Amino acid sequence: MRVGVHINRFNNSAGAPALGAELAAAAAAAEAAGVSWLSVMDHYFQMEFNGGAEDPMLEAYTTLGYLAGRTSTVQLGALVTGVTYRHPGLLAKIATTLDVVSGGRATLGIGAAWYDREHHGLGVPYPPLAERFERLEETLRICRQMWDPENNGPFQGRYYQLAETLCVPPPVSTPHPEIMIGGGGEKKTLRLVAQYADACNLIPSSPEELRHKLDVLRGHCDTVGRDYDTIRKTIAYTGDAATDGDLDAFTRDIEGYTKLGVDTVIVGPRLGETSGWIESFIAPAVQRLAGLD
Repeated sequence: MRVGVHINRFNNSAGAPALGAELAAAAAAAEAAGVSWLSVMDHYFQMEFNGGAEDPMLEAYTTLGYLAGRTSTVQLGALVTGVTYRHPGLLAKIATTLDVVSGGRATLGIGAAWYDREHHGLGVPYPPLAERFERLEETLRICRQMWDPENNGPFQGRYYQLAETLCVPPPVSTPHPEIMIGGGGEKKTLRLVAQYADACNLIPSSPEELRHKLDVLRGHCDTVGRDYDTIRKTIAYTGDAATDGDLDAFTRDIEGYTKLGVDTVIVGPRLGETSGWIESFIAPAVQRLAGLD
């Protein structure tokens, strides 16, 4: 099993002037540790359970572009972009740009959005949940069409109309940047994973819950004629062991997931200064998890 790092706080003790250097140090530490994935949140405001809206928050894709210039091997993405944050044509262009400048290391992580305060705060429309899922499906279709070199014609949807789906230069990744859908909703989210995604990200409370979610995903794959094994499965780890630096407890927590086909466990420590934590905890965790059967 591989290890990813999710940078989810930017409250550096030295303030905003130190954030660039800390991100560069975290990127260097992640690559030295053998981390396979490096992500940031895509939010306008910091989440309430992670410090609140008054805590610092950087714009995701600007940050990912900076990280692309500081790395050469890790896969880069937002975990995850809310479908309401950007027009889908622009989002496809942004993700393509990240893929190009990183040499083919971009993932488009996307979901239905949920944080109403940041939408209302910055005046971004926040439609009802059912509509957000409908917009998510149209966005996935638009991205795939923009990444299809044989189809740069119009797109006519209920919510989005594009006269041209040009995307030049095209992505470096083949056939296109990885699409990762975040969330475990069994009726809509996992159906969209089966139909459109290359990867999924789940936040299970136990191996038993993950096994159930993956069984649901397998059922959706059967329904749409998708090979279940072609979807990369990732999980987000939310336990205290990672933040506490307890490698033994972390390993015990992860062991139950190893036989369920999980490719990557993504760890977000809720720390404003992550570079030292990557060196002291993630580096040995990468080695420890690589040996799990």
